[in-house]
Amino acid sequence: MKKMSLKTILVLCVLFFLPVMFLLFLYPSTHNYNPLDIIDNNVTELQFFSSKSEEKIQLENHITIIGFLGNEPINHVIAASNLKELVYDKFKGFKKFQIVIVLPKGTETKAEQLQKEINNYDDMRFWHYVFGEPNDINNLFNSLKTEEKLDENLFTDHIFIVDKDNAQRGRLDDREDKEKERNEPIYPLYSYDCIEVAEVKNKMSDDLRILFTEYRQKRKGEFDSSSRRAEDLKANDK
Repeated sequence: MKKMSLKTILVLCVLFFLPVMFLLFLYPSTHNYNPLDIIDNNVTELQFFSSKSEEKIQLENHITIIGFLGNEPINHVIAASNLKELVYDKFKGFKKFQIVIVLPKGTETKAEQLQKEINNYDDMRFWHYVFGEPNDINNLFNSLKTEEKLDENLFTDHIFIVDKDNAQRGRLDDREDKEKERNEPIYPLYSYDCIEVAEVKNKMSDDLRILFTEYRQKRKGEFDSSSRRAEDLKANDK
């Protein structure tokens, strides 16, 4: 009986202290982290774009994923499906989150066809299509910092994160730990290729979680804005 009693005490101790240790391990990681880098502060608002939505679609006060699917959006159903399944379905419950797909005017019917392809009767209230003239689409795209280009059909498979202040977010230093140890040159991650499942599933999902954590801490008055790497941003603007 004495042996069994000792075993029971040990098991109870493990069951009690293991969750406590786990929480203590998580605590510093949720309070000491680098916010998602600000890549550009002046992303153009959507005032020149139309939408079939009853509400006004705008970037301000939203955490937005922007995609450009061009004149033939149905040709890019894989990119759209990846975006829906790997990003939208995961984050649609977060406050002020939205996805905005930018298309040329005249593609409204094609947007409906794409919607039917990617939507399995899910809640798509936070997935929007906006339509603009080619010049306005190019102006919006050019306000984003990127090494990519829109093709002749106004398409790119890269998507962008824009915060509530119309600032583009991403990584000024996208090196892996081993690359940092080898002191390899710094390279950024301004946008995310939605054809590359691993990049969207891992890097983009992680970055969005960091951004949502930042805004959650701001609401609680716990966010330290001085932790942003402003000097790194200036260095990248050279």
